[in-house]
Amino acid sequence: MTQNRPQKGDYALYYENYIALVPSGDFLEILQQQHRDLTRLLSPLTDQQAEFRYAPGKWSIKEVLGHINDAERIFSYRLLRIARGDQTPLAGFEQDGYIEAGNFSARTLDDLLREFSAVREATVALIRSLDDAAWLRRGVASQKEVTVTAIAFVIAGHERHHRIILEERYLPALARS
Repeated sequence: MTQNRPQKGDYALYYENYIALVPSGDFLEILQQQHRDLTRLLSPLTDQQAEFRYAPGKWSIKEVLGHINDAERIFSYRLLRIARGDQTPLAGFEQDGYIEAGNFSARTLDDLLREFSAVREATVALIRSLDDAAWLRRGVASQKEVTVTAIAFVIAGHERHHRIILEERYLPALARS
């Protein structure tokens, strides 16, 4: 399924960086490849390594993964509501509060990776179910107008954004520690 990229005006400007990170190609394959890539990147780590923070005040690797899971659920929920024609404005969320309440350090990395697999599988199933009309629907999330297409690209770009940070900041610093 090759999906047209969202256009400016289809999303709030603060999502532009996420959307720019999504490559061209079969959108479902991109989501599935992301699942394989993130799993391959993190599964070799021990639970102790997954508690690593590359700097004081930064999230641990487990917290980053927990955040990816939480955010994808929220973005998918928004996508579902808008795709189904629900015009109710959807609230934003405060990511740091979710990290604090998530208690990700009490969970194993393997458990968090299994959750990522389940969340991503549900996202892929939802996206696969959309018809042409659904992709064009617009709604309001976080007080900004957004299309279903844009939300789908935000899901993919958000994962890619955090994977880049894991690859460039966390894992090199962990290897040096």
